[in-house]
Amino acid sequence: GYRLVASDGGIFDFGAAPFEGSTGGLALQAPIVGMADTPDGGGYWLVAADGGVFTFGDAGFYGSTGNLHLVAPIVGMAANSDGRGYRLAAADGGVFTFGDAGFYGSTGNVHLARPIVGIATDNTTGGYWLVAADGGIFSFSAPFYGSAGKIRLARPIVGMERTADGRGYRLVAADGGIFAFGDAGFFGSMGGRRLNQPVVAAAGS
Repeated sequence: GYRLVASDGGIFDFGAAPFEGSTGGLALQAPIVGMADTPDGGGYWLVAADGGVFTFGDAGFYGSTGNLHLVAPIVGMAANSDGRGYRLAAADGGVFTFGDAGFYGSTGNVHLARPIVGIATDNTTGGYWLVAADGGIFSFSAPFYGSAGKIRLARPIVGMERTADGRGYRLVAADGGIFAFGDAGFFGSMGGRRLNQPVVAAAGS
């Protein structure tokens, strides 16, 4: 199954583990921008644009950037495969690590053509990828399988997800276009179809 999260932190479960709570009734200082499941599916983390982290179920709290002055807002998070840590990614490519999540680099001091929009953990190496709105991929202790950085995109990239074995990843654009790299299979997309609202994220199975 899967879960959806709204910008107010409301959670919608579809065949996933039991509902563990949400921030839907809280007054948030910044909107929710991402979430990550624990490995056993018994909990999840939510992250807000200010880096505030909210834990539910068996998800442990390992820290946040909620009290830091950020140069750029947080745009996503990725959990470690053991569930004992996570990383937050900012729009400038700054990476913040908590728990046993290692730091292997960032684009925080790099001039980016487009902002970072997502992060994914490579469960094989323990490294991670960052993806920019133009489809550029930045690899840190993780294999590079290709990018959409040289492709003329109809709409910007809004997120990424990696395959279970860590040997590939997919990028998703706001129009639902899918770009697959490595061993990530392509099974179709919404590119070229009329959408009521833009796509904002993707998750694999």
